[in-house]
Amino acid sequence: MIATGERYSSSDTDGPGLFTIEQVAARTGLTKRTLRYYDRTEANYRRYSEEDIQHLERIKNLRDLLGFSLADIRKLLEAEDERGQIKVAYQHETEAAAKIAQLDRADELIRGQLHLIEQKLTGLEQMRAGLLATLERHQRKREELTSNQ
Repeated sequence: MIATGERYSSSDTDGPGLFTIEQVAARTGLTKRTLRYYDRTEANYRRYSEEDIQHLERIKNLRDLLGFSLADIRKLLEAEDERGQIKVAYQHETEAAAKIAQLDRADELIRGQLHLIEQKLTGLEQMRAGLLATLERHQRKREELTSNQ
């Protein structure tokens, strides 16, 4: 992982703001194999922009820190992309009815994202409750064992 504040110089890349797969792997902690899985070009050779790296880091965080599957990550990111397109269209729209329709679609996308997040939270809360119940059972057993001595 790249240390905070560390930057690649332009001499380390193949062009302005472009990075090799090795550099991206070092920066994101993803393997080259994983990076190739995420993104293949016709020549199977790719240079990554800063925006690409940020996108990959977001995917990694959703996967590793939050435990989302790649399918769920795709849904979340596609919804974000579409919401970004809707935002741009909304800003250029002049008719109220069209703006309302865009807001409705954005809300539909947000509800879908919230549903995925709520499913994850429900699963985590169930796991947490089970672990807490086990700790409580262990404590009761300890108390029983110490009182029987």
